[in-house]
Amino acid sequence: MKRISKIILTLVLALLINAYSFAADKITVAAAANLRYVLEELKQQYVKSHKDTQIDIVFGASGTLTQQIVNGANFDLFLAANTKFPEEVISKGFGHGKSVVYCYGKVALWSMNINVKKGIKATLENPKVSRIAIANPKLAPYGKNAVETLQKLGLYNGIESKIVWGENINQTAQFVSTGNAQVGFVALSTILAPEMKDKQGKYYLLTNEECTPIAQAGVVIKDKNTALAQAFLDYLLSDKAKPIWKKHGYELK
Repeated sequence: MKRISKIILTLVLALLINAYSFAADKITVAAAANLRYVLEELKQQYVKSHKDTQIDIVFGASGTLTQQIVNGANFDLFLAANTKFPEEVISKGFGHGKSVVYCYGKVALWSMNINVKKGIKATLENPKVSRIAIANPKLAPYGKNAVETLQKLGLYNGIESKIVWGENINQTAQFVSTGNAQVGFVALSTILAPEMKDKQGKYYLLTNEECTPIAQAGVVIKDKNTALAQAFLDYLLSDKAKPIWKKHGYELK
């Protein structure tokens, strides 16, 4: 009887240890919506050499994710679409260490059936354009940059009534790809994603003068699984990750 009890106890302890190890080797990443395609590929490459690490990713608008983090959401790493939101997380006591810029994103004007190659002004003045998709500028940095570009060009007031606001940059791209908007300002990385190959259309890449590439920063979350989160962030900054970032249309400095 004692022997059976010892065996049962050993099995229970083994299960508890395995469960603890599994939990300890798992991180949850809060990531800006524009990273959906590139981050999935980076994750796949990373886990090939870190088979004991499980990475779950939650995508959303950077502003929404920031609110969730400061309200206690269980994230280990935050990858935003700008530098402002990570700094907000740090200033409110939720960041572990400093934030770091991991890539620079580009904004593009995209359409399924409108010729956008002549540029922003000519495209938006096209009488066939009645709906323009832009991500919510309060929550999505790509949307904020698009609005600022339109204001700088003196076009915003004239087209404001035509804007269809997306919750994040992926929903904004969906408005365009499904025809709910004739054109939209989206992340270049979304257009270049392999998953979008079957989507016909054209895009105009905003020049650096029209819209400066967006510095995107990340920060490890305090009092979470900081070691594993830092290891994954270090990989995203490494030379091994650079070809994947570039393939998806991001700039690195």
